[in-house]
Amino acid sequence: MIFEETPIKGCYVIRLQPQKDARGFFMRTFCSREFTDHGLDSEMVQSNLSGCNQKHTLRGMHYQANGSEEGKLVRCVRGRILDVCLDIRRDSKTFGQYQMIELTEFNNAMFYLPRGTAHGFLTLDNNCDVFYQISNYYDPKNEFGIRWDDPFFAIDWPITDPIVSDRDNSFPGFRKKIN
Repeated sequence: MIFEETPIKGCYVIRLQPQKDARGFFMRTFCSREFTDHGLDSEMVQSNLSGCNQKHTLRGMHYQANGSEEGKLVRCVRGRILDVCLDIRRDSKTFGQYQMIELTEFNNAMFYLPRGTAHGFLTLDNNCDVFYQISNYYDPKNEFGIRWDDPFFAIDWPITDPIVSDRDNSFPGFRKKIN
């Protein structure tokens, strides 16, 4: 695995290195020791799989707070997505900034989002599956969200009218959350 830190502290693109032969391939997708060596959460306690049927489905921007913050390791296992890490850590030098990466079933890349950041993704194909490992247990009472189109963050999504759930559309803007 090759770990590439992004401008957002603790946020990494992780490039997998498949070993190929006539039978196919083999590659490691997680190594606790390597994650620890890079200062990342190395104890993943939950795995999730999100399936989206339609192109331009947007899920996000989700996060947990109040001691339930979680690191996430995200990989697209079918289709193509734009995955986004939004830095909402007030003490961070990159507070308010985001990092976006295209993940596909073929590019052998994963995206690691540190605790205290918000996460979302946009499907670029029909029939996308996104697999992610989480470093903390899901806690519904500490789950929150920020509108995907919040002007405070101005995420440069490639479309203006995605398919968004009523729940995700009901999230407040960030400034309303802090006032």
